[in-house]
Amino acid sequence: MTDNPNLTYRSAGVDVSAGEQFSRKIAESLRSTQGAHPGGILGEGSGFAGLFRMGGKFRDPVLVSGADGVGTKLKVAQTLGRRATMGIDLVAMCVNDVLTAGAVPLFFLDYIAAGKLDPEALAEVVEGIAEGCRRAGCVLLGGETAEMPDFYAEDVYDLAGFAVGVAEGDEILGAHRVREGDVLIGLPSSGLHSNGFSLVRRALADEAEWKDKNPHPDLGEALGQALLEPTKIYSDAAAAIRGRAGVRAIAHITGGGLPGNVPRILPPGLRARFRAENWRAPKIFDLIAKRGPVDRAEMFKTFNMGLGLVIAVDPAEAGSIMSALAAEEPCRAGEVIAGEEGVEIEGLKL
Repeated sequence: MTDNPNLTYRSAGVDVSAGEQFSRKIAESLRSTQGAHPGGILGEGSGFAGLFRMGGKFRDPVLVSGADGVGTKLKVAQTLGRRATMGIDLVAMCVNDVLTAGAVPLFFLDYIAAGKLDPEALAEVVEGIAEGCRRAGCVLLGGETAEMPDFYAEDVYDLAGFAVGVAEGDEILGAHRVREGDVLIGLPSSGLHSNGFSLVRRALADEAEWKDKNPHPDLGEALGQALLEPTKIYSDAAAAIRGRAGVRAIAHITGGGLPGNVPRILPPGLRARFRAENWRAPKIFDLIAKRGPVDRAEMFKTFNMGLGLVIAVDPAEAGSIMSALAAEEPCRAGEVIAGEEGVEIEGLKL
């Protein structure tokens, strides 16, 4: 015999009632995104899955999907008690990948895992995800939340996201369209986006400096603000040039920087040449390089260095495409040249 009470799921660390409370709290966040594709959501059907009707707007619809997370940027956010911007980052990292195919984002799903489910705190994360979906022009169709005691610490959570879009089969962008002489148009990043934070946290290791709300002398804004600036979502830019003659391919500049991402839109026998003087990188990159110290080649191989999207275009159409993208402050970042696959930036062969 034992005097110990019977074990329950709650005594083992999982509070089902907290999960139900969380679901009620986020209902409005989900509803706020449903205007993006009002004909697509089916309100009836499975109670376990989101339903979305494609409709008949596409001749040859091809579904385009992407999945991602936000990496160790989460550690900075959790240290600073910031949550909503992480949701925006999550949507951005997935949707921007989908946009590279020329697709229209349709819907988004999230997965949140936590050591202990805090409905109030995680509702802030979901509202950030909903804000990201509103910016992206897609529906937050659903998601999953897991409470995992003994796997994650009580105050730790992790995020993953999944985006689905649709493109016309004969309009899909990619390396198969790119030609020698194509112009590479760059669109500015909003900062670090969600890559390279394992290096960032080594170069800028003082957490007290992250928490200081005074403007940093090298940045003109608080360091924590610069570190957590949300990843830019390029849906408006993609919509401005979708279906336009001369758009060949789009690269989303994530982990690995220009040399890690631009070759993915280049066919064999072609390389990319960039002129870094043609765009201005946010000041946070100079601070990381100085404080690391991190050499120039490593900076370009790790970070976006001020360009979040690179678009390969027919040189004859470059002017009109730049005009269509005027609201995004584009630059002529470089061009496609003959040579061994890779990227060169001001003499650096990366």
